[in-house]
Amino acid sequence: MRIVIMLALAGIIATPAVQAQSFPSRPIRIMAPFAPGGPVDITARIIAQKLGESLGQPVIVENRAGASGMIGAEQVAKSAADGHTLLANSSIHVIVPSLFSKMAYDPVRDFAPITVASSSPLLLVVTPALPVKNIKGFIALAKARPGDLSFGSSGSGSSTHLTAELLKSVTGTSMVHVPYKGQGQAITDVITGQIQFMFNSPSAVGEFIRAGRLRTLGITSEKRLPQWPEVPTFVETGFKDMITGSWYGFWAPAKTPAAVVSRLNNEIVRIVNLPDVRQRILDMGGEPIANSSAEFDAFQKAELARWAKIVKQANIEVK
Repeated sequence: MRIVIMLALAGIIATPAVQAQSFPSRPIRIMAPFAPGGPVDITARIIAQKLGESLGQPVIVENRAGASGMIGAEQVAKSAADGHTLLANSSIHVIVPSLFSKMAYDPVRDFAPITVASSSPLLLVVTPALPVKNIKGFIALAKARPGDLSFGSSGSGSSTHLTAELLKSVTGTSMVHVPYKGQGQAITDVITGQIQFMFNSPSAVGEFIRAGRLRTLGITSEKRLPQWPEVPTFVETGFKDMITGSWYGFWAPAKTPAAVVSRLNNEIVRIVNLPDVRQRILDMGGEPIANSSAEFDAFQKAELARWAKIVKQANIEVK
């Protein structure tokens, strides 16, 4: 009897190792819950190509757009918890609970975090006609003219919207939000002075800054980006709570074996740190991250609470 129990215990102990060794046993599918060509899709495809090479199985990116990423995320949440179906998503993953009263899944409870691959800080850009040259001057103007400055976004609840709401919160200023259906017209209206400013990614507004059609005052990264060494951070200007932006991570369904999650983390972290992958992320205006699953878990929970507070303060309508 004792021998049987010992063998059973040995089998339980060996199970995680066996699971890791036998994984993957078939092609892996990465669900990108947005249209092809966007940052989530591009990030997923960069990782997928290298991941397939290292795991010895095809890694396929599937786009399932709709409902702020919730359609694709729900499908992953309800998939088998064996590591063969993964979610690639952005920071919107932990923002949607604050924007939608009813969801078919819980973004934390129903997923196993793998890693944040990269982040993309946002640039504060203003119309060239605005008489300010730096962050402090901009804040001083906003305080002197409460409610006069307006900012655009790619939609209510988007990162471009919530980052401006965060700025209002940490600086105690009052500015008016003008939501757009996408960022193209918003950028045009900042250029022409119809609205005074917006936050956007370096990849979206970089060419306009270099052409002198937009002026950038600051960036929401912790440190200056090597691609934009002349642009100061909000942190160095005294606003330490303005470290933000879009980030891009990978999740597995909840209850995926820890050994499988660990292997996926090890592989994706290794891939992100490859010189050619790091350079592609930098070229997109991003920063390579590649943290541990535990670090990602703590980070996403903090982000969920952070944006819930901002949504409530800004009285953003919950759908």
